[in-house]
Amino acid sequence: MEPTAVPATDATGGPPRGRRTPRRLRSLLALLISACVVLPLSAAARPRIPAPAPADLPPITATTLETAYAANRANAARAARMAEAHGDRHRAAADRALAAPARRLLAFDGRGTGLVTEVFGDLAHADHVAVLVPGSDTTLDTYGRFRATATALQHQLAERESESTGVAVVAWLGYETPGTVSTTVLTTGRADEAAPRLGEFVRLLRTLTGPRAHLSLLCHSYGSVVCARSAARGAPVADIALLGSPGAGAGSAAALRTSARIWAARGGTDWVADVPHVEADLFGTTVGFGTDPVSPAFGARVFAAGDGGHSDYFTPGSICLANLARIVLGDTAEVTRA
Repeated sequence: MEPTAVPATDATGGPPRGRRTPRRLRSLLALLISACVVLPLSAAARPRIPAPAPADLPPITATTLETAYAANRANAARAARMAEAHGDRHRAAADRALAAPARRLLAFDGRGTGLVTEVFGDLAHADHVAVLVPGSDTTLDTYGRFRATATALQHQLAERESESTGVAVVAWLGYETPGTVSTTVLTTGRADEAAPRLGEFVRLLRTLTGPRAHLSLLCHSYGSVVCARSAARGAPVADIALLGSPGAGAGSAAALRTSARIWAARGGTDWVADVPHVEADLFGTTVGFGTDPVSPAFGARVFAAGDGGHSDYFTPGSICLANLARIVLGDTAEVTRA
């Protein structure tokens, strides 16, 4: 793929982007080199954790949801026992928490870095469903942090819709996320693999909730690349919010060719603002994700996220979380624009 065209000035009105591209590409190359050194060492430091194959489930429908939840909890319990026997107490504890009776696991795979999809609320009767898509370094071992974002949103929605039970939140760790320090985090490879899975999952939600339900994708960091790829494939959602995005792998929101409303936000102290928003062909691989989603050139609906950092978009009481709840509920006129 050829590098994208570089505009005369950047989105912030600073010096022409073309003058800074060589320095930015050198930074990207430095990250690639560092990743090539770090990754083999980190991979060797931790042996593969044994786990059972995913549970054999019947087709998931509104009537089989509880059966699926129970089967996946049982699978997580078995994974916990295997991890404990292997000597990995941290993974065993993570699996054991997922096996708790109250957990609603729509999917679970304890192998490798792990995959899990967890539901908060009554999915079968929800009028509004938010699917959270995580960014880099999200695994079973770090899932607790991702789950906290889902519960924060669920609580915010419950406060806003105190008389309604028709809201559900889904934490979708349905792909192998890249490491923050890795070659994969600089390319769309993992997103290209994940996008069909996310699209398939959204279509499953449509069969569970019916065509009238309002579905939203809330996508953090590298997860925004996954959501953009899925949107371009026709995932049937009403709204897509890109949070702390390094780029969507597209030159503009219109280039995604989706009927969904595209939103974008970035906290005032989010380090991703310093990530070079370029695309370049390096040794046959496209590195970088193109236009900044919060720039006017991209054309998203930019909303206020406050002064938070890269991990603060779902902080309870924040303007960003309030705006996300408004998007999920379809109250788009009330979203505070940046």
